[in-house]
Amino acid sequence: MKKWLDPNPVSVPDALQNTIGGHPLVAQHLVRRGITNVAQAQEFLSSDNYHPTSPDALPDMDKAVTRLQKAIKQGEQILVWGDFDVDGQTSTALLVDGLRDLGAKVHYHIPNRFKEGHGIHLPTLKTLLNDVDILLTCDTGITAHESVAYAMQHSVDVIITDHHSLAETLPDAYAIINPMRLSEGHPLCELPGVGTAYKLMQALYNNQSSEHLLDLVAMGIVADVMVQIDDTRYLLQKGLDILRNSPRAGLLAMMQRADINPQDLTETDIGFSLAPRLNALGRLADANPAVELLTTSDSTIITERINELEGLNQKRKYLTKQVYAATQQQIRNDDSLLKYSTLVLVGEAWHTGVVGIVASRLAEDYNCPVIVLSENDGILRGSARSVDGANIVEAIRSQGHLLKGYGGHNMAAGLSMDADNLFEFRRGISGVVREMLNTSEVDPKLQIDAYLHFSEIDLLFADDIARLAPFGNGNPPLILATKNVHIKSRRTMGSRGDHLDLRLADDNGNEQRVVWWFGDINQLPEGKFDIAYTVRANVFKGKREAMVEWLDARPTQGEIINITPQKRYTVLDYRDDSQPEKYLQQSQSQYPEHLVWSDEKTDFTSVNRYQLETASTLIVWTQPSDIITWITALNVVQPQNIVLLGVPPRITTPKQLISEIIGLAKYAIKNKAGIIYLQEIVGRTNQPELAVLSAIKWINANTEMTLHREDDDLFYIRMNTEKSEDVDLKQLSLIMRETTAYRKHWMNQTF
Repeated sequence: MKKWLDPNPVSVPDALQNTIGGHPLVAQHLVRRGITNVAQAQEFLSSDNYHPTSPDALPDMDKAVTRLQKAIKQGEQILVWGDFDVDGQTSTALLVDGLRDLGAKVHYHIPNRFKEGHGIHLPTLKTLLNDVDILLTCDTGITAHESVAYAMQHSVDVIITDHHSLAETLPDAYAIINPMRLSEGHPLCELPGVGTAYKLMQALYNNQSSEHLLDLVAMGIVADVMVQIDDTRYLLQKGLDILRNSPRAGLLAMMQRADINPQDLTETDIGFSLAPRLNALGRLADANPAVELLTTSDSTIITERINELEGLNQKRKYLTKQVYAATQQQIRNDDSLLKYSTLVLVGEAWHTGVVGIVASRLAEDYNCPVIVLSENDGILRGSARSVDGANIVEAIRSQGHLLKGYGGHNMAAGLSMDADNLFEFRRGISGVVREMLNTSEVDPKLQIDAYLHFSEIDLLFADDIARLAPFGNGNPPLILATKNVHIKSRRTMGSRGDHLDLRLADDNGNEQRVVWWFGDINQLPEGKFDIAYTVRANVFKGKREAMVEWLDARPTQGEIINITPQKRYTVLDYRDDSQPEKYLQQSQSQYPEHLVWSDEKTDFTSVNRYQLETASTLIVWTQPSDIITWITALNVVQPQNIVLLGVPPRITTPKQLISEIIGLAKYAIKNKAGIIYLQEIVGRTNQPELAVLSAIKWINANTEMTLHREDDDLFYIRMNTEKSEDVDLKQLSLIMRETTAYRKHWMNQTF
């Protein structure tokens, strides 16, 4: 439970309140953000009153513009090199779209997260520089000394646009445009990569309007969790206007697939719906198709790309929930992790493509900087996310002597290190963050902006505080609270019943509808309690209303919150029956909207763990391999009904698993160009990822076959006559014994 902090009292100047008008909370919020005069407030509330900073304020802007103008005029080839997150994707798309609009000859490359990593991968660059005259980076390049030097030595001018922290020395590029080169507090300091790229295009467009590119800027600002102040907030406001009124074809198609009405779009829709779809490409596959989606108007291509996004996004959801469940289990098992000012969590074989998402969620949960690392072969790689007041990249930099590499900005970073350095790193970075935040350990807090009565909440109030939007980093939404409430009614809502629709009443009898997204009915309190929430205007069935969204609850003073266990789903249990096929067919007929989950190949339609999606009924054909897989499956599917069949696993011994993997590998050599995926093996063998990885390690050491790991999921299979040092089966046997024990427990567990 979070510790609630009461509102900080503020004194609002009469002139500010009189000019701003509306509910006093609006002016109070502005004052708490340091906005105390009328002119500042008007600039903050409306982009029409803000005077954006000239692109020329950025160092090297004139050099970059002059060089690109020459390239466009003379028909020179420009290679845009981006990054694989949403900021990098939108930056790349913005430069490609804008340059082509100006008549430039341009092509692009986004590196593969797993094969090339962040930055300008020199071996790849060498293959792409033929006939290139300018290398133009976006959201990357500021630490790429070797690659920049190579390009410049081969008569390719390098123009860097980036926003990440500067190294001790800058690359020897033709021009470097980075807001970090400006003085602290400059209005352009908080630009993301896409904002920096936009400023370059704005300068190139000169007297022509470049505002059609701002929809991409808004996407990048929200996705990269930039501090929404000065020009960054202005660009987001303008970009949201474009997204609502005239978004590009690819983004419009994404909104339609996500059931978002463009006119009602908010920064929340970007952060929780649109950006994750794009991020799935970069995190799990190749992000280059995202640029095509964001720059084309071809409906056939857009449809293909959207379908690809949806499939990968479903897989991302599973992997994210899997790693999140594993981190929560780790914290429950070792509460000493919360004794540090920075929460550092490590898991073997966690998918590195989703650890950043998990770190973000944990930073929100625990109100502290979080670092989530995945361990593979003694190397830790992962992502960090921070909170206000803690510059995470500087904190990481202080431990640079322990690291193999790192990079990022004040709120987000990536890093790698030897596993042996973990303890010293955790202790060292916590000491630095402790000084930044003046706190000794993780202490989740919730800052309340105001206590209200339910009678004060209506659509007029929601519209009034919406003037403070867009909300996000640097401008959090108002957190409101009401004391002494109780639940009058509850029901599930949503097509899968995975949200809660509550009606609460306060001491005066005033009632209020409250929505708890993905709420757990088991966590609903009995008796009286205080509730914290946000309020926003919402359109439901064509009607605008004030929506109250549940954030937290605490006992009313002198009361104890009692939690009444509630069954979240109906269970049909056929685990002890010898005719699972009979009950499978019966359940499929009884529940038309169902998913059959099997982590082994079946003769009927089924999905493996990575293909799970929301459904009203989950039919569990095979026994789950471990508790994290079981918890994750329930969190992803959010079923109303569960049918338990629990067919015994086909593979129960290390030799059986090894034989199965070798068979799949031989098939891949013959039919799939020697490519095989970890998740494909897991989905066919019904084993934990760690068991499969351990079996692959044995195969590589003891057979003439080598499964070479290219990334978290992809393996290339090669025949190798030189065997390495023998690896025994002890670790694999231990993992499989634990799996067998869990399955026995699961078969006897009451749900």
